[in-house]
Amino acid sequence: MIETEHGVFELIKDYREAFEVGKFNARYVDHFNQYEFIVGDLSADMLRLKGFHKKDVESIPDYLMESATPNGPYFVMRRVIKPVK
Repeated sequence: MIETEHGVFELIKDYREAFEVGKFNARYVDHFNQYEFIVGDLSADMLRLKGFHKKDVESIPDYLMESATPNGPYFVMRRVIKPVK
């Protein structure tokens, strides 16, 4: 489990050690609170985040293949506890 400023997450996959809590906190916006899964990928040392609902989790591999840098670092997280406001 990973505690962030935006809730508690389970790190499901951390390919090539892409996850850094500081970068995640800096890029996260409240829009992502609605999603159960967050995917982050690094391109040119910039973190991009994308949210997925549980019903769409099967499309994460397609998203990574089509939108992420080939063989680039990425992570997949599942929300465990939403942030307290």
